[in-house]
Amino acid sequence: MQQRPFGRMPFTVGPIGFGAWQIGGSWGEVSEADGRAALNAALDAGMTFIDTADVYGDGRSERIVADVLSARGGDRPMVATKAGRRLNPHVADGYTAENLEAFIDRSLSNLKVETLDLVQLHCPPTEVLYRRGVFDALEALKAKGKIKGYGVSVEKVEEALKAIEYPGVESIQIIYNIFRQRPDHLFFREAKARDVAVIARVPLASGLLSGKITAASTFSSDDHRAFNRNGEAFDVGETFAGVPFEVGLEAVEEIRKLVPADQSMVAFALRWILMADAVTVVIPGARNAEQARANASAADLPRLSEAAMAATREVYEKLVAPHVHYRW
Repeated sequence: MQQRPFGRMPFTVGPIGFGAWQIGGSWGEVSEADGRAALNAALDAGMTFIDTADVYGDGRSERIVADVLSARGGDRPMVATKAGRRLNPHVADGYTAENLEAFIDRSLSNLKVETLDLVQLHCPPTEVLYRRGVFDALEALKAKGKIKGYGVSVEKVEEALKAIEYPGVESIQIIYNIFRQRPDHLFFREAKARDVAVIARVPLASGLLSGKITAASTFSSDDHRAFNRNGEAFDVGETFAGVPFEVGLEAVEEIRKLVPADQSMVAFALRWILMADAVTVVIPGARNAEQARANASAADLPRLSEAAMAATREVYEKLVAPHVHYRW
């Protein structure tokens, strides 16, 4: 894959990265063997960015990443993790210097490294973004050599805009896909102006934009597409990108008409995201090696036509925007 700078940090990454939530948990049963195979396939395909978090499987995802990279040896990809969601309750007052350092120390142990490449506040309460002391604490951890850089994973565009006011924020992770188009209205321009890396997450709307989910699809009780359908466990925008399930299925059928005969909907949806030059890397997940290789293939696709882009915007504005545009 062609590499590009990761914002102001001394890393280059390919446009398609590996989202390691699925190999941690909350997506139904994914065996460790399948998780390792998926990550190995992703790396074999040229992916150079891995995104994980300390709460994915209570550290399982981080440990799988560490074991695979240790076994492979050679050049390491950039590995980003997240901190904050271990707090219970998950409230702004929990984002203390002591707690953040404890979370980071745990991730250092799980990932078997002396310094984390990137740590991201994990969708913190909005109030956290108004507390300078939180970012001072991250600066102190950087000075200690425990992290190379820090960013914020956010739910809302407004949170992203607030976060990049802090000059030390190197990256923003935000939901961006055909069903969540608002980030390109203002945020992308501001991120580019500050040379902030943008990590696009939930790129396939929890699988809706794979084109493989139907009204008859069922999900196991430990899959967030079952237990968080209405935001029972965390922000509903994380599940199906916040689009009501039936509306999403209707929109998918409209998108399907735009996909070239020689492409999969997965590849089309990922290539759509990469049409935004502010996006540094997109991080689809994978349950197995086949899915990882399919994700990687999107990096080689030609640019989508202006007609296709206009048509996706029309589908969004007609069917999806009324449900999501002003919410996130």
